Amino acid sequence: MSDAPWVLYGAPGSGSDAVVMALRACGLRHRLVLAATWEPGEGLEALRRINPLAQVPTLQLPDGTVLSESAAILIHLGLQCPAAGLLPAEASRRAQVLRALVYIAANCYPAVSISDYPERWTTATSTSAQAKVRAAARAQLHRAWEIFADQFGALLHDEPPGALAMLAVVVSRWSGTRAHLKRTHPAMHQTLTALAEHPRLQLP
Repeated sequence: MSDAPWVLYGAPGSGSDAVVMALRACGLRHRLVLAATWEPGEGLEALRRINPLAQVPTLQLPDGTVLSESAAILIHLGLQCPAAGLLPAEASRRAQVLRALVYIAANCYPAVSISDYPERWTTATSTSAQAKVRAAARAQLHRAWEIFADQFGALLHDEPPGALAMLAVVVSRWSGTRAHLKRTHPAMHQTLTALAEHPRLQLP
């Protein structure tokens, strides 16, 4: 494996946090370039040169290969570093973890984006109309997490926590998800709260 660092484009509090956890679990030397659409500057311009969508996280491998999409990055790292235990070794459990990772990327991430930027998802310009878009997106997001809890919650109990726990802990911080789960799925809320305190999921 190359000694060159892996370069992660992201920002604290964003989805790049899950990738930082995974890179550390893999023992891979990496450098964080502060870049996000809400953080204009040199880092954002550098990100746009390799990923025109300016998505965070975006990970550049030592050979120059560019990876985006949180689930894809975590799956790649899990395959690259099997000893790190990001993905289960047993095939059927690994298949369910892969499904759950993509579930978060396909169902939760988009709803968060709509909730955060409702003006991008409607031609209506009034504050009240955009507030309705935000409310509908949050309702959809919270329903998606309820389904996640029922379908995939048991997968979060692997020790040490793997890629799914990393992504779930990060994405569930947004848009009132944890507070909603505390009301509707207290066991899931308790699991996420405990995972957030796990040493492997701490950030420097």
